[in-house]
Amino acid sequence: MSVYGHIDTAIGPVAASLDGAGRLRRFTFLNDHWHEKPPRVDEVRDDSAFEALAAQVHAYFKGERTRFDLVLAPEGSEFQQRVWAALLSIPFGETRSYGELAQALGLVGGARAVGRANATNPIGLIIPCHRVIGDDGSLTGYAGGLPLKRRLLLFEAERRSDLLHPQGLVD
Repeated sequence: MSVYGHIDTAIGPVAASLDGAGRLRRFTFLNDHWHEKPPRVDEVRDDSAFEALAAQVHAYFKGERTRFDLVLAPEGSEFQQRVWAALLSIPFGETRSYGELAQALGLVGGARAVGRANATNPIGLIIPCHRVIGDDGSLTGYAGGLPLKRRLLLFEAERRSDLLHPQGLVD
């Protein structure tokens, strides 16, 4: 049986969905830009099913976790799956441009296609689509809204700095 539920995070509520095998299918911040999709016909609400996910998300926002250890099952085309897998390779606190991501996937001139796949990522934050920026360094295209993207990138940049320079010590 598939389940969906809500998680409260440091930056607002999230709607999440697990498939029948307990794999994460959807993770969406609920704000002015992202709205909860209606549950699937085969889903029942069970917020308690998301305790492990919630613990990892809380650890992330406390700066105690830079990667998630979850089994993912985003639904999408083969191309979308390739793009989302590439997103998982972008390190915490770093960014890549749409063009760089397209090039890494061997897609000459594929920045727009990568951008479209990025925009349809159903597992935001966990599959870090917020780490993709415009070729000129601008913040572009984020389903959760640019203020949320900016907030996530600043949060990670600050934490990355802390990881590289513990206790504020500079090399």
